[in-house]
Amino acid sequence: MTDPLKLYWWAAKPNFGDAISRAVVAHVSGRDVAWGKPGAVDVFAIGSIMHVVRRGNRAAREGAAPVIWGTGMLKPVQTDFLDHVEVALVRGPITESLLEIEVPGYGDPGLLMAEVLGPVERQDRIGLIPHYAQLGDPAFRAMVAANPVLELIDVRGDALEVCRQIGRCAHVVSSSLHGLIVADSFGVPNTWMSPAGIHASPKLKFLDYAAGIERALPRPIELAELPELLACLPTGALPYVDGVARSKADLVALFPARLKAEVQA
Repeated sequence: MTDPLKLYWWAAKPNFGDAISRAVVAHVSGRDVAWGKPGAVDVFAIGSIMHVVRRGNRAAREGAAPVIWGTGMLKPVQTDFLDHVEVALVRGPITESLLEIEVPGYGDPGLLMAEVLGPVERQDRIGLIPHYAQLGDPAFRAMVAANPVLELIDVRGDALEVCRQIGRCAHVVSSSLHGLIVADSFGVPNTWMSPAGIHASPKLKFLDYAAGIERALPRPIELAELPELLACLPTGALPYVDGVARSKADLVALFPARLKAEVQA
């Protein structure tokens, strides 16, 4: 019997982008996955949680070092923990640069959600995905009420069902980073909406992820601009599909073999 992998993900508030870390790691490893404290885990995956990685690993511990697999950051952190972790890959080149290291690939593990869930049926709807910190703003519900083509997707819902909702959309407009990432996973065209106010430096994580898949990311739109854009939002193939495919392949190839379930003879 293989023990569950211990994985840290941010769980202070319901948010699908953090919660899907468990499903993705279970899919790639072939093992059960359980939440663990930052100083006692096997792997860190989804999230801008590099500061948490540092906090739990500034000193060596017994056993194998924890693995960083697709993790990013919100702002620079001290690098005094790097001797005590194994870096498989990070979310993007900004994280790589701020850590002053070289990695063999980039990718957010959320890009694998389409492989986790399998095909979903596409519908003619435009998903509107506010960050959880914006959900109290009545402007979002007013926008949906005034524009029936829009579907408001609540990031606090069941994580896998939120991903299926995203996969069914013809287009996604999101201020949640994982709204964009899961859309990319399913090949759903998507538009970045302003994340102002969600973090002290909210744009870094978006730019980091986009650079990792070689996606040009123009300025985010404001919610008030959305009505005039609805008729011309693209619904075809992603222009950066090769970058998405490369990151998916890197995520799978660079997940450490020692963390996978043993193959029975």
